[in-house]
Amino acid sequence: MVKKLVLALVAGGIVFSAAACNTVKGAGRDVESVGKAGEDAIK
Repeated sequence: MVKKLVLALVAGGIVFSAAACNTVKGAGRDVESVGKAGEDAIK
């Protein structure tokens, strides 16, 4: 019973970490595109 609980928590943590990583990457791309658009507008 304890092994199953630990395994479920570890698996859930891995899935949550992967989802968070993708979200951070997407936010980074958004910030980068805003910066590029601002730079293009200044030129």
